[in-house]
Amino acid sequence: MNFKSTNNYVATEDLLIAVNGAVALEKPLLVKGEPGTGKTVLAHEIASSLGRPLIEWHIKSTTKAQQGLYEYDAVSRLRDSQLGHEEVNNIANYIKKGKLWDAFSSDELPILLIDEIDKADIEFPNDLLLELDRMEFYVYETGETIRAKQRPIVIITSNNEKELPDAFLRRCFFHYISFPEPEVMEQIIDVHYPEIKKKLVREALISFYDIREVPGLKKKPTTSELLDWIKLLVSEDIDPEALKIKEGKNIIPPLYGALLKNEQDVHLFEKLAFLNRKEQS
Repeated sequence: MNFKSTNNYVATEDLLIAVNGAVALEKPLLVKGEPGTGKTVLAHEIASSLGRPLIEWHIKSTTKAQQGLYEYDAVSRLRDSQLGHEEVNNIANYIKKGKLWDAFSSDELPILLIDEIDKADIEFPNDLLLELDRMEFYVYETGETIRAKQRPIVIITSNNEKELPDAFLRRCFFHYISFPEPEVMEQIIDVHYPEIKKKLVREALISFYDIREVPGLKKKPTTSELLDWIKLLVSEDIDPEALKIKEGKNIIPPLYGALLKNEQDVHLFEKLAFLNRKEQS
């Protein structure tokens, strides 16, 4: 198996090496990077490129590692026993399979995405060490051991909100997705909007990267926000000239709501625009 860039995803050479290296070593691929750099989409594209099923486990702050294995619904079993239902005689009826169970029992080698692992409790990664290492776990209620029919390709994403334990990191192949350079970003735009005017792309990229470099910006716009912005620029038929900063004016780009996502950053640009108008008067 060898992952390559797809028609919908532009992967750098370093990323291709990381994915294929993790597959060859049979280790989980831990992918970090800014939000919007394509970490989650990567798993979808690997599944598409290799022709494999994708099993997604999206982590929340309340997610527990046990939920990825299975959950035993003791409450439902108690209720059914009080009602005299025959299902209570088979405890397996009250076992809910988790995403790891689905991946381990898959007849076809799957891609398992554990998305945004850093959202969970700090102990969450450690609680999965044994299962991801041995590719098996024990179901105490039924007395059975669930072993992977074949080792899934595991993709783990993190937005770097908190540090992950060293013991967990040692078991992963690590890759950090750097924010795309303008040349790579232009390729990404071309994948999504192949018919777009090059002049609009050029001016949009200049404006976009200038915005990201503004000191004091709380949330820098990401790739996904750039693509949304360009879609709006095309649909509204915005003249590329309108994106240029002329003599300190046009500090706030048109349709900036697609790029700036909080009032602090909007106020920052409004203040910059006011100061520039004052300097020009």
